[in-house]
Amino acid sequence: MVNRISFSLLAVLMLLVTTVFGQDTASAVQQAATQQNTETGAVNEFFRSNSKIYVAVGILVIIFSCITLYLVRLDRKITRLEKEK
Repeated sequence: MVNRISFSLLAVLMLLVTTVFGQDTASAVQQAATQQNTETGAVNEFFRSNSKIYVAVGILVIIFSCITLYLVRLDRKITRLEKEK
């Protein structure tokens, strides 16, 4: 019961924080479009010119898949231990 109340309180507080610190979406989108161009830039040009972007994405996919597999394996072990008791 306490966990549900604390989770509900946390969810409400997170929603309040997002509304308090939120920005006008139309002006934020326009500013982002005019100020930032993701196609150009020194870092993006370097990664794209040397095809390093695929290496970086591949490493991220490997890391996230390993974390996911570890968590699934850990969950199965915990479930098995809970059933034994």
